[in-house]
Order: sequence, then structure tokens, then C-alpha cells
Amino acid sequence: MNTFLAFGKGYVVWNYEKTGNPVYLHIKQTKKLVPEDRPSKKPTLLAIGIDGGFDNNEPEYEETHNIVILPNYVALPFPSVELPEKVRLAVDAILMAEGAERKEQVAAWTADKKQISAYAMDLRQIGSVVVPPSGWKCTKCDKTENLWLNLTDGMILCGRRNWDGTGGNNHAIEHYKETGYPLAVKLGTITADLEAADVFSYPEDDSVVDPLLAQHLAYFGIDFSSLQKTEMTTAERELDQNTNFDWNRIQESGQEVEPIYGPGYTGLVNLGNSCYMAATMQVMFSTHSFCRQYYMNQSLKMAFETAPADPTVDLNMQLTKLGHGLLSGKYSVPASEKDGTTAPAITDAKQEGIPPRMFKAVIAASHPEFSTMRQQDALEFFLHFLDQVERSNAVKPELDPSRSFKFGVEERILCSSGKVAYNKRLDYILSLNIPLHEVTNKEELEAFHKIKAEKISEGKDVSSDEIVRPRVPLEACLASFAAPEEIPEFYSTALKAKTTAIKTAGLTSFPDYLVLHMRKFVMEAGWVPKKLDVYIDVPDIIDISHMRSKGLQPGEELLPESAPGSEAESSQPVANEEIVAQLVSMGFNQLHCQKAAINTLNTGVEEAMNWLLSHMDDPDIDAPICHGAQGAGASVDQSKVDTLISFGFQEEIARMALNASGGDIEKATDWIFNNPNASASSDMDTTTSSSSVPTPVDAGLPDGGGRYRLFGIVSHIGTSTQCGHYVAHILKDGRWVIFNDNKVGASINPPKDMGYLYFFERITS
Repeated sequence: MNTFLAFGKGYVVWNYEKTGNPVYLHIKQTKKLVPEDRPSKKPTLLAIGIDGGFDNNEPEYEETHNIVILPNYVALPFPSVELPEKVRLAVDAILMAEGAERKEQVAAWTADKKQISAYAMDLRQIGSVVVPPSGWKCTKCDKTENLWLNLTDGMILCGRRNWDGTGGNNHAIEHYKETGYPLAVKLGTITADLEAADVFSYPEDDSVVDPLLAQHLAYFGIDFSSLQKTEMTTAERELDQNTNFDWNRIQESGQEVEPIYGPGYTGLVNLGNSCYMAATMQVMFSTHSFCRQYYMNQSLKMAFETAPADPTVDLNMQLTKLGHGLLSGKYSVPASEKDGTTAPAITDAKQEGIPPRMFKAVIAASHPEFSTMRQQDALEFFLHFLDQVERSNAVKPELDPSRSFKFGVEERILCSSGKVAYNKRLDYILSLNIPLHEVTNKEELEAFHKIKAEKISEGKDVSSDEIVRPRVPLEACLASFAAPEEIPEFYSTALKAKTTAIKTAGLTSFPDYLVLHMRKFVMEAGWVPKKLDVYIDVPDIIDISHMRSKGLQPGEELLPESAPGSEAESSQPVANEEIVAQLVSMGFNQLHCQKAAINTLNTGVEEAMNWLLSHMDDPDIDAPICHGAQGAGASVDQSKVDTLISFGFQEEIARMALNASGGDIEKATDWIFNNPNASASSDMDTTTSSSSVPTPVDAGLPDGGGRYRLFGIVSHIGTSTQCGHYVAHILKDGRWVIFNDNKVGASINPPKDMGYLYFFERITS
């Protein structure tokens, strides 16, 4: 009743011992019985737990309240006039409060209200087409479903083709691209209730409201009052897809999944689009480093005693809590067993699971996207999570479990003069391009595309059983990473002119756990993001020993350093204007685009975009571009240097950090944590001269052999990382297990060829 922190009965005494606070409100909930024959209503709104939304089947409870005094657990009934007024007011405030988590959930799940189209009021209508009340067919093919009436010229055309080959043939949107006619209404959704009709605006790329729809329909002779609804609207189709989600591609279609319970087999409750977090954390707590740090070597009580006054905001406390929840087996029980009812059928892998609300709040506190309840990219979350873990262990880096994922990358640049330069950096992931020219099933693909073209010309669909997808071996993706790459417009300090250089890359250390990211999301013409529908043939064991970087070799001569004020100094940090302009046109910040072009040596737009997307959260992303004159000895505010020194940092490191972050203390602190091996002798670990020996960026990192065994897969269903669903498959105790939120079961056919993130563990013997 002092801090308003909540505890279970088994743990409340810890808080009393730590704080001395003796007064607590005890809320006891008793589940109400629900009639078995209670009908479930069909949702009409993409929302959960509100009128018209999905019935989330949350049980209802009866509550009783008592004031409990520790340490003897003396209970006083509430409400009671004998209690002090201060206590009564505090209890009333607690009981009347609606949790922030509940408010966020309702807000996040309520679909946005459709807006009035900017093109509706002045829509131009042409031609003299009269649309019949039924018997519609696409003007350009034989499609009779998913038809759209263009409200400008009355053309009836089929809708978009889905990612799996179903749906329309894209004739409606192609017509818009050819004519620019903006609005279309879906035939079959028009009734006397015109507000329910599905109107789509192509330039606004959204479902919209057309206030003059009756007038626009009348132009084509349509009497909306006589039409009956025969097609689902886009929103209803979205609801239908959410209600009957097709897991066939990832969740082993047609297989009865045997549920698994016990330590290490605990499900995570979906908090609303939190599957990206659940899948990632299941893999994290299947590694020895995270299990050891947050479960085996640290009890819950130990973490609580060392936590600050508010343990809900302490990452170490919440990771330990999550680790014990996942690994103890305490919560790995069938969903109905907790209620004391009959155990579920053997094929029901659903558990009660644990809802990681406090962990999500802590890990997302410093990130504007993860703090929402929208779907996110599992890769971005993985990198953000490891970054936060590293920061929380900055005082004792030897205990940092994130180091088991970190490795060094070395890039070798060979100038046309024959001289070389070496650049080093640290990373947690090996991000791999997918070389589609290396497909192994070319003949099957050619035959499929021929059949597909014939069916499209006949207005027929290609069934899912007929679809053939490209197959690319993982070895080809790894080879693509290490393959030589040309760098045009490279300024050579040896030639004192621009030339073409050759860049190759290798690893300076091999981590305990190697994470491979498959770049399945690419940019099509017009900068439209597209997911590559491709299979990756991934073996159970890989050997990357050949990818180890050899460093400076005997007989190699390093490129000379540029002198202050030289052409190299003025030329090197200049971004290619064409690359920057294309990135800016996509909505990115000008400064960020310049940095992306510079850091990818102006290689190309795709490379710059990949760099930009993976460095958006860098603490110095908004710092001015640093030219040669701003070295470690450049002038900075001494008071800011003193502030950083008071934090325990060395003066030289403090000055370097302030230079790199534009004098911002907070960004400078982040820079120091992100560059733990920084030295005052060089702003970056670039070997261009033998006159100085900088501290290796990979010093102290784990290293070993290059043979790895696959133990985890995070797969993605959907067309974008910002939508869809994530599922994890993990090799545990010699068998593959599927973790699908709070469903945990034995995997019969793990989708090894469909992963987005692949997790490998080093083979030590």
C-alpha cells in the first residue's frame, strides 16, 4: 500500500524484508462458472474484448478483498469503516484503476476508422456503361469473384493476386496504373446500407468512405437499394483470415502435434502481436549462456534483493523472472489443468503459459516501436534485446550472455595499386543475400512458370499444390557474403585518385552461437517491398572455417594514411548524391541517407538501405558527419568531459565519445557502451598504417572452431515483417519442438527451408 507493487503470496514476504512495508491489499479471485452452451458471437470489428470485437474468452471472476498486515498475515476485511480513511481511499483508487496494459490492448486492436477519400467529391465520371445487377465477370479475364467496379469509367476488373497465387489477376490495380482513375467499389458489397460498401482508393492505398457513392453508382445505372450482399469486404476478409488463420506453411499442415510439458517447454501468452518477441525469447532461453546467467546462477530472491526500489523497471530482475518462468516447468501445464477440469485431448498443445508483460515493458521502454502493440521485425527485436542486455551488464562484462553471439567482421579492400586496407567491426548476426541465380531446381521452375502463364491467360488460378518455389542452398548464401565485390569511385590514397577497388569480407572470430539472417525482403521496381518466396536448403551441420579472415598477409602493403587537408580527407566522406536522393524520396532523413551512402562506400541504393535499416537506432545516427579535423583532440565542452569522467570513463574515451555524438552526453554514453574496445588512438579500427597498433575490436570475444549445429529457427508467415506471424522451432533433448505462442508440441516436420532467422551452436567436440 506504499509502493503499489503487486506480489504473489509466496513472494510478498521478500518485499516486507527488503522495505519494511507491512500493509498490503489482498485481492482473491474465484472463477465464475460459464455455461457450456453459451453461444459465441461472430465478430464484426477487428478488435478484442470490446463490443463487436473478438470474444477473447477471458474468464470472469468474483473478488474478495482484505487488508493484510505482515509479518503475521493479520487479515482485516475490506470494506470496513474501522479502517483509516487514508487506507480506504488508497484501496478504492487501486480497485477502480484500469490497467495501462488493458488500455493499450483495446486501443491497439481497434481497427482505424475509414477516412473520407480526397478524390470522392470531385470524381470525374466518363462513358455510358450500364452495369447489370448480377452476372459480373472481369473485363480482362474469366474471374467472377473479387471484382471491382472503377467509379470513373465503369470497368469491372479483378482484384489483387495474393502471395500464394490465389485471388485475382491484378487487373483492377493495373487499370489504375494505366489510367490514374482513383476509386473502385467491390461488387457484391453494395447494399441499401452504403456505409458497409467496400470502396478502395488506389492513390491513398486504403479503404475509404465515398460520401457521394449513391450518386456515383447511379451514373452507371446501379440501384443500390435492390442489391444483395454476396462478397466480403476487405475488413471482413481480414477478420476471416484472422479467425481462420492458415498455418499450413509453417505449422506442419495436417499433423497432430503432441503437446510437451515440463521445464524448458513453457509457452508465452500473446500480448497482442507479440509473437516476434515470444519466438525470439524461446530461442534465447534455449542457449546455455542465457540459462546460466538468468536461471542456474541467479535465484529469483537474489535478483529481487539486488534490484532497485522498483524491480519492475530492472532488466536483470525481469529476465530472471522470465527465465525461471520458462525453465522451471512450474507454468508448463495444460490450459485446463489449472482450472481443475478434465485434461485436454492429446492433440491440444495449448498451455496456460506466462504473459511476459513486465519484461516487454522493460525491454521496450527505450524503443518507440517495441513499446506499441503492433507487429514488429523479429530481427530488429533480437538486435535491440542483445544491445540492452550488453548495457545492463556493462559493469561486469564477463557475465554478459550477449557476448556469446558477438563476433568480429573484417573487410579487406584491395586497391588497383595493389595496396590494401582492412576495416573491422562487431556484429551479432550474419545477414545473407539470397542469390537467386544459384537455384538448384531450374528445370522445375521453368516448367512451372510455363504452366502458370498458360493458366493466367485462361483466367484460371494456380493451386497451391502446383506452385514450385526456387530452392537455394545455404552454402551459396554464405559464399555470396564472402565473394569479392567491386567498389567504384573508391579514393585511393596511394594513387591520389578515384579508382575501382575489390572488397572481400571474413570473420575475425567465431561466436558460440551463430545467427544467420536471410534477406527475404527486397525492394522491387518503384521501391515496393517484396518478400522473396524462396526455400533455403539448410543442413543440420555447417562448417564456416574457410570464412575466417587472415588479416594482413606477408608481402601485402597497406594504403597510406591521408594527410590532413588532403584530397582523400575531403573526398572520402562525400556521399553519392544519386543514392542519397533516391533514399530521401522514400522518406528517410537526409543526414541518415548520407551516412548510409558513406558507410557503404557508395556501393548502391540497396546496400545503403540495408545499412540504414540496421543502424536506425544507433546512438550517433543524428550526429553530424565527422570529418578529419574532428579527431580525438578536437575541442569539446570540458564540463561535459568532466561529467563523463564522473561516470567512471577515461578522459580520452569521453572526448572521443563527445566528438562522435555531437557533444550530447546521453548519446556519448550510448556510444561508449556500443564501442567498449574504443581507444583514444583511433576513431575506428581501420588498419591503413603499421605506425600504430589499435586495440582489436574483437578482443575478449569467444572464439573457437567453425563447425556449427542448427538448433533454432524463427520463421515468418506473411508478406511483411510488420504483419503476419512468427513461430519458433527449437532442437531440445534430441527432438524438434514447435513454440507457437502458448502452444508447445513435438514437431514432426520442422520447416528448415523456410526460416527467417537460423540459430547455430558451435560443435565443441
